[in-house]
Amino acid sequence: MNTASLICTQGLTKIFQMGRQQVRALDGLDLEIPANSFTTIMGPSGSGKSTLLYILGGLDRPTGGSVKVDGVGLEKMDENDLAIYRRNKVGFVFQSFNLVTSMTALENVAFPMRFMGTPGRKRHDLAQKLLAQVGLEKRAHHRPTELSGGQQQRVAIARALVNNPPLILADEPTGNLDTSSGMSIMQLLSELHNAGRTVVVVTHDPRMLRFATHVVYLLDGKSVSEAEYRAASEMQTFESHEEISA
Repeated sequence: MNTASLICTQGLTKIFQMGRQQVRALDGLDLEIPANSFTTIMGPSGSGKSTLLYILGGLDRPTGGSVKVDGVGLEKMDENDLAIYRRNKVGFVFQSFNLVTSMTALENVAFPMRFMGTPGRKRHDLAQKLLAQVGLEKRAHHRPTELSGGQQQRVAIARALVNNPPLILADEPTGNLDTSSGMSIMQLLSELHNAGRTVVVVTHDPRMLRFATHVVYLLDGKSVSEAEYRAASEMQTFESHEEISA
């Protein structure tokens, strides 16, 4: 592994059993993601990009191959080790926000700290500080139903920062947002990168490329060149137009 790389996969494979059929979500993927980079993983639905992110975050296990983060093989960890890895190293941002609707923004951000053994006053103070960091200090006592989609995603990002993770993994973070809200979330992720974190975003939103220091293109579970990716995208668009015309 390159000493400048934080993440390295070799021959990474993930196979799902769908009835009698096997689906290869990842197909022998070799990948390196530099430390302190803003890496965007581009791919259409079914390309394997979300599967990859879940494996990198220790939420899923590969069928074969290896995945190393900071030189440590995740595939060799037991469930307890993976839980410690997630707690100490990773902040997750999901497309669907995953906020608890009965809790306020402040309570949603503070909630994970209960499992970290953080005292109540410290949980409260840190949650307030993180909400201020994402520009939502005035919405601390609003519940998710009282917040816009962009505001809910900001709460989710604040929650992802409670363990001060060096690695942020974001799965289609702008997928449920309008154009303006999506741009503000992109800028916020860019600010987290500029503050020294490694940010990995999987998306099919080309606007994310303006913030990226590195780009990975995925098709059918494999890394491809930009030219191959563009050609496949153009073919897919052409076939869609043909179906509509027919």
